[in-house]
Parts: sequence; C-alpha cells; structure tokens
Amino acid sequence: MSIPPLIDAHVHLWNPNHLGYGWLESIPALHRPYGVDEYRAATADTEIEGMIFVECTESFSDAVSRREVDWVQSLRDDEAWLQGIVAHASLEKGTDVQAHLSWLSDQPLVTGVRRIVQDEAPEFLTSAGFVEGVQLLRDYDFSFDLTIQSHQLEAATELVDRCPNVQFVVDHLGKPQIRDGEWTGWTDALEKLSDRENVVCKLSGVLTEANLDSWTYDDVVPYLEHAVTCFGIDRILFGGDWPVVRLAADYSTWLDVLRRAVQEWSVAERTALFRKNAERIYLR
Repeated sequence: MSIPPLIDAHVHLWNPNHLGYGWLESIPALHRPYGVDEYRAATADTEIEGMIFVECTESFSDAVSRREVDWVQSLRDDEAWLQGIVAHASLEKGTDVQAHLSWLSDQPLVTGVRRIVQDEAPEFLTSAGFVEGVQLLRDYDFSFDLTIQSHQLEAATELVDRCPNVQFVVDHLGKPQIRDGEWTGWTDALEKLSDRENVVCKLSGVLTEANLDSWTYDDVVPYLEHAVTCFGIDRILFGGDWPVVRLAADYSTWLDVLRRAVQEWSVAERTALFRKNAERIYLR
C-alpha cells in the first residue's frame, strides 16, 4: 500500500559537540550526532516532502533554546524540506517569557513551542505561571506541543480548558504505558481530552512505550486505533520521532506499522494523516 509524500511532524536533530544533551549520556545508542545526513539516510526509501524539528535540549533555558534554533535554521540550506521548528520556551515564567516568545516570532522557521512537562507533577500544568505562559502563545500564533505521560492527561485537559484559543498538539498519544498493559485509565482520559476541538494528536512515539525488544504489531495497534477513534481523521498527525524511535525499530519499520494500520483507509484519509493535517497545524 502506498502512502503520499509525507510531512514528518516530529523529528529531532542534535549534535552533542555543539550543545549539551545530558539526557543522552545514559542512552549510548543515541549519544552521538544525528543531523540532516543521518535523517536522510534513515528515510532513504521514504518520500519526505517536509519535516518539523522538535526541540530536544534538557536545560529548560531560553538562552540555550536560541542557540538550538539558530543551529537548526542554519541546516536549512542543506535540506529544503526542513519546514518548521517547535522551539523550547520556559512558559512557567508567565509574562516574563514574552521577550523569548518575541524573539522566536522573528525566526522564519519557528511555528510552535514546547516545554516538556512529562517529568513534572500534574499540578505544574495548572499552575498560574505556566497557564499564563501558555495563554500567551495565541498572541504569537504558536501551537503548543504537549509532551506528557498518561497520568497527566486530566491536568492537561484542565490546562486546555484554560487556554481555549491555543492550538494544542498531544505528542506520542499521551504516552500510555504499553509495556505494562495500561488501558482503561488512558483510554478514558484521552477521550475526554479529545473532546476539546483545539487539540490534535500525533501518532508517534508508540514503539518506545512498548517493550523495546519484543513489541509486536498487536501490542501497539489498539492504542493507535483508539487515538484515531478519539480525534478523528482530521486531527491526527504522523510523527517519526527519529532518532528516538531507533531504540525500538528503524524508521521504515515504524512506517510499516502505520501502513498496515491504515491499509483500508481512503487516499484522502491517508493524505490527511501523513501530510495535510501537519500543513494545517504547523505550516499555516
């Protein structure tokens, strides 16, 4: 089954020799440069129309964010299909983050913001400063990538309710613990979040939430199917999560999982997942 030329809505690039990525030190398979050339090699058998870079520093520093954005934008001369950047911003600063958001808004490729909250307590998501910072994103026409774990889904729903004018993108299906068989709590919470029309969901990061060494198609497909049922065809995006996906499979294998899952879909539905929805959310 063929898929259309795709826009990969979740790609990481890094060079530990340029910026510090302390979180990589405990993951030897990833602790080396992964740049445009490596991504091109990993996707050589896939027709990529464009990709969205998602920030990957760990410092929660706006100064480091600027260095990362500058570096990634410098790569575009080498690869024209680098079409957008989701940059870090320390949104918990509330209105004090405005200077950084203004700087980001002047950068030609920045289209969204992420502040990783997956390791924060759920109440962080509804703290006054963080909510205020997220609310500011509407003024800059930035989307917000919501990188959370499943136990934070309820708090994420409350955050969305407080920011009705912001476009939210749930990364990695809200990280259900597939390897542990988590189901009912995640399904119910994701369905509730999906009732908010300003939220879309990336079909990404699924294999690394399953057993890295022994996952099967049958392990992961129910989670993909539930996300599609919740959000519908027009609110799901494909994300490769490269190179993190390499911990569980190569890029082509992950793409094959999705090909199999959507083999009965129409051409229009597959185009929405693999390209059109990403264009609408990130490249508007």
